[in-house]
Amino acid sequence: MPVDFKLYLITDRKNTKLPLPEAVRLALQGGVRAIQLREKDLPVRELLELARKLRELTLDFGAKLFINDRVDVAIAVDADGVHLGHQSMPPEPVRRILGKGKLIGVSTHNIVEAKEAEAGGADFITFGPVFFTPSKANFGAAVGLEYLKSAKNRINIPIFGLGGIKSGNLREVFRFGADGVSLISAIFGAQDIRKAAEAIVGETG
Repeated sequence: MPVDFKLYLITDRKNTKLPLPEAVRLALQGGVRAIQLREKDLPVRELLELARKLRELTLDFGAKLFINDRVDVAIAVDADGVHLGHQSMPPEPVRRILGKGKLIGVSTHNIVEAKEAEAGGADFITFGPVFFTPSKANFGAAVGLEYLKSAKNRINIPIFGLGGIKSGNLREVFRFGADGVSLISAIFGAQDIRKAAEAIVGETG
């Protein structure tokens, strides 16, 4: 399955005033074609129900759905793939479970982690935080654009810049080598989610 998207939208139901399925619908109407369901604090049954709703929506719009960390939930809803954190199960055993027809994304924060993810069989990585963002403050200082460029030059799989990315700096992230961008609040935190999505999708080309 190809990594055929440049904008990778991560959910955060606490970042939007709308019910998450409605917020996701608006983002999809705005042109987003890859959603990662990342609601780590939800009990698994609630997460599964939410995943089912988002699977219906993403299928309606021809978009991909990824489930953060929970391989079982991804299988249960026939998601397009999973996204693994640096403390998650490594990509190798996940690949054995999912097979070759699904995508595996991995969160990375430095070049060593990026190379390990590629060697382990990841299809793509997120890399950052590129810019400071409160949601990634526990991962330390922002890595910056030059370090993103260095990482891109060391790996051969798609790399998505993550952290503090918004309309005002998005083009710079691509200019420094990113294959795509991953974000949350620039869309889900907007007053008009659909309009914000349309604007950012337009900037990603």
